[in-house]
Amino acid sequence: VGQHVYRLGTDHLKRVQCMAGAKNHMVVMPDANKAQVISALVGSSVGAAGQRCMAISVAVFVGEAQSWIPDVSKAMAKVKPGAWNDSEAGYGPQISAAAKQRILGYIETGKNEGAICELDGSECTVEGIPEGNWVRPTLFSNVNTDMTIYKDEIFGPVLVVLNAENLEEAISLINDNPFGNGTSIFTSSGGAARKFQSEIEVG
Repeated sequence: VGQHVYRLGTDHLKRVQCMAGAKNHMVVMPDANKAQVISALVGSSVGAAGQRCMAISVAVFVGEAQSWIPDVSKAMAKVKPGAWNDSEAGYGPQISAAAKQRILGYIETGKNEGAICELDGSECTVEGIPEGNWVRPTLFSNVNTDMTIYKDEIFGPVLVVLNAENLEEAISLINDNPFGNGTSIFTSSGGAARKFQSEIEVG
């Protein structure tokens, strides 16, 4: 959050408060293509080390799609960070040591608040670059909207998962979040897609 004062004319001041942050949600319906969902979710959550404002940092699994969480964890575990010239690296380091420590703090907070850490990327080393700011992909399930890892932008390769019983509940959850940067839905239903598009208040 930043405050900026602008001078209008010679004797008027206007104070503008700006907020920069994102908590982008992906809704996963049980009729979606599972392989496509997992590929898109892994790439959008940990690509660029999670350091982009359009990263998906929250997945909302609806109904029976909740059973896909272990498969998402397995796919994320295959992605590793590394140097720019490592052809097997999925992404690079965090932008600074402070950024890494901030992310590690959120991972610990998530554990302490009762989320299930399905995949813990806090212990990470890259051969030949021991001092790098490395964080492996991290996945939390059993997350609720009161948890810090849901409420704050982590800005790292950390994906949090919430469950919803139906599309209405998923839409309500997203609309209640204070961040409104971007959102998406994976479904094979045109009706569900149109409902999402017309009722969502994000992006």
